Amino acid sequence: MPATANRLNIFTESVIRGTTRLANQHGAINLSQGFPDFDPPEPLLAGLEKATRGPHHQYAMTWGAPRFRDALARKISRFTGLQVDPDQHLVVTCGSTEAMMVAMMTACNPGDRVIVFSPFYENYAADAILCGAEPIYVPLRLPDFHFDEDELARAFALKPKAIVVCNPSNPTGKVFTRDELVTILRFAEEHDTFVITDEPYEHIVFAPHEHVYFSALPGAASRTLTCNSLSKTYSITGWRLGYVHAAPEVIAQARKVHDFLTVGAAAPLQEAAVAGLELPDSYYAGLRDLYTRKRDVFLGYLRQTGLPFTEPHGAYFTLVDISSLGFAHDSEASEWLIKEIGVAGVAGSSFFREPVNHLIRFHFAKNEDTLHAAGERLLKLRR
Repeated sequence: MPATANRLNIFTESVIRGTTRLANQHGAINLSQGFPDFDPPEPLLAGLEKATRGPHHQYAMTWGAPRFRDALARKISRFTGLQVDPDQHLVVTCGSTEAMMVAMMTACNPGDRVIVFSPFYENYAADAILCGAEPIYVPLRLPDFHFDEDELARAFALKPKAIVVCNPSNPTGKVFTRDELVTILRFAEEHDTFVITDEPYEHIVFAPHEHVYFSALPGAASRTLTCNSLSKTYSITGWRLGYVHAAPEVIAQARKVHDFLTVGAAAPLQEAAVAGLELPDSYYAGLRDLYTRKRDVFLGYLRQTGLPFTEPHGAYFTLVDISSLGFAHDSEASEWLIKEIGVAGVAGSSFFREPVNHLIRFHFAKNEDTLHAAGERLLKLRR
């Protein structure tokens, strides 16, 4: 048998998906893979029912159905203040996972370097490696996950082709400040670097923090590839609807990559999702309130366990310090929590380039009944 590609030996399969399989096997409450256990907003369900009876069962336009792109452009403009042309600035993808791969392959040549903040969502390094680029890691420092400007300057001195910024961040829940983003932009301009942002948690931000759209910073639009999805905002992770938003010259190239990766996203789901993109501002305020309550419920249980944890500024993740439980490695703790406590979380080491192995990532995108059940199980850790 011929050998498979060498680049596949550099990274493992998704630790998150592996943890989910183990949770399902042992009947644990799954707070590892970040998807809700509640329904999308009613207008999307109604739109989905209607779309199944409409003429939407064949290929849509490769880079996105026109009605979907029109609604998406209006929604992006509403929140960023940018003028978004649905025919020039957008390519619709199969979730933000494909959007990130499209962006990486559009920006980078084999042999290029890509800055990735650590900890990071596991796809970023794998995407860089799959397109032949070399990840350069810059640590985000505990407890608030700030970056050191000198360390970032040294990474930019290596002449990277791109930097990846997840904001709000998975797995940390960090929301980058405007000053931090301006610093990143200054380095990117100085070294002529693309900025690839991943922003699926844009509307899940907790007061007093606010999400700043990198592409809306003065001078940033021409070098920014914004990757995003509808998955988290509308609780439709299984619909796999994402997009890349960038300058027309960049999108023209990104559409070629997308075409040969997946051809196009599901046509009936694009039609159904228009109803979500047209929801009023009150929906997004309600979403913020909803996740604030979920955060408060889950973190309340963590406080009772006595285990230290990070309090997220946005997204729906927290990193819990399990040092006191006595495990040599967080992967052992993760497996024990699933089998003995009945709650699944992801070993934090899977997100870090540095040798950090004392953290577990939990998410709280669940019904409050689920969070209460998980919390009661975690209270066993007090003993």
